[in-house]
Parts: sequence; structure tokens; C-alpha cells
Amino acid sequence: MNNQIAVNIGEQCFDKLIEEHKFYIDKTGFIKEWWEYGSTVTLITRPRRFGKTLNMSMLECFFSNKYADRGDLFEGLSIWEEKTAAKEYQYRYLQGTFPVIFLSFAGIEAAEYKDMEYKITEIIAKLYEQNNYLLEGNLLSENEKNYSKRI
Repeated sequence: MNNQIAVNIGEQCFDKLIEEHKFYIDKTGFIKEWWEYGSTVTLITRPRRFGKTLNMSMLECFFSNKYADRGDLFEGLSIWEEKTAAKEYQYRYLQGTFPVIFLSFAGIEAAEYKDMEYKITEIIAKLYEQNNYLLEGNLLSENEKNYSKRI
């Protein structure tokens, strides 16, 4: 029986890495650091191939309501074991509770400006389609819903 964990260089989907039991260095401490810092805007700069997109995917899997009830993705990782002084699991209640829009330009390659512009437009159009569910319910105001429909 082979107990080796596969190392998959270049995988950018957190849930896929975890579900397929691929090698993952636990960076979920970033969730705690980011949440507690409370920034309105966060700029993450690192050189190419430093895991920016994978970290963004991890954040999406943790916070997005599309991943509600997917705490299994974080079992055994540091954020899932984080406790308060009263021995309560501090961050588990946050998992899967927010609408999250995940936008990455990592896959865009174009030799011409016009081609790049088209690909960015395509990504944004897909984002609107993927997040159409936000138009139902009361997560958005009527003005936000109308604006989204106009786009």
C-alpha cells in the first residue's frame, strides 16, 4: 500500500487539493490574521508561483456561502482547531456564511490588448452568472439587485 501524498505543483483550487488528499502546507492561519486585522481592503503581493490564487481559493472555501456545511475541508487544519479562552471553537461559526466573489486573472494570457480586454470581460460576465443567486432573497438591496440586472 502506497501512503505517499501526491505533490501537485500549480493546483490553485483549495477544495480540490483537500478532497484529493494532495500535499498542502497549512496556511489557514492567514484566515485568522486577516479576519482579526479587519482591513477594508487587502492587497496581496507576492512573486509568481507563490500561492496567491490558492490562498484566495482557501479564503473563498472558508467564507463563501457556496461552501456552507463544508467544514470538512478544514478539519485538521489550524483554523479549525483555533479556540477561545473559554475553549470554544472560535472560527467554525464563520465558515460558509458570506457571499464571496472570487476574481482571479491568473489564467489570462494574451498577446494583444484587445484579446486581454475580451478575456477579462468574459471572466467578469461569468462572475455575474455564478452569483445570480444573490438576486434572490434579501442579501442585496433593491438598488444593488437592479444595478446587477442592468449589467
